Formats: sequence, structure tokens, C-alpha cells
Amino acid sequence: MSRKDKEVCDETLNLDKLTIAIRNGIDRNGMPDEQAKAMAQHILNFFGYSERIIDNILEPEDRDVFYILEDTGILTTEREETTLYDGREWRIHYWLFRKDRINELVEMESEYLDEENSEYNPYVELGDEVWKRSA
Repeated sequence: MSRKDKEVCDETLNLDKLTIAIRNGIDRNGMPDEQAKAMAQHILNFFGYSERIIDNILEPEDRDVFYILEDTGILTTEREETTLYDGREWRIHYWLFRKDRINELVEMESEYLDEENSEYNPYVELGDEVWKRSA
């Protein structure tokens, strides 16, 4: 794991970052900020301070939201297999944040704001000759 990847993994995820990532990942213009923030809060409530959660705790409606966020790349799944004492195999499914993708989506926000805030100035392209007075 590279140093940059390690920094991304160690970085704390907060409500504001997740809200921006959800809005940019799902629908840049169509999702109201309040809705994205509510979804982010709902998701963070499942994770708490953990890096991953077990799938069994989710209700079907919550799992649907997790699948939507998996489609955007914000969440991913992983599974673990273990052998029970009677020899049967048991699978445990987990959900994890993809912090690298979340950071990409947050960076899209700053690029979008830069584009939105930069106004076109037609005078910049004109040369010095245009501004000289002619007699």
C-alpha cells in the first residue's frame, strides 16, 4: 500500500464529506443538499466509528440504499468464510466505505465550484493595441 493510499484509509470520514460524495455520486444537480445530508447521516449511523459493518443488521430498505451507494462506488462489500464446528461453511458479508472514491467525488465538488465561480472575461483575450487611442 502506497503512502497516499494509507493516508486516504486513515482519514476520518465526516458528515460533510459523505454528503458531498453522495450528491456528486448520485445526481449532481437533482438531489437537494438536505436529502443528501439525511442519507449521509443515516449511513454514518450504521457505521459509527467502525470501518465496516455486517450486512445482517440491515433492513431491506436500508440495504437498497447501500446498493445504490455501491453503484456509485461509495460503498463496497467483502465477505468472510468460516467453518462451523459441524463442518459447514458459513459466509459473513460486510459493507465498507471506499474512501478513495469518496475523496474523488469530493474533489469533483471543488472542481465544479471553481468552474461555476469563474466568470468569462472577454477583455482578457484582447491585446494592448485595442486599448490605445487613435487620433
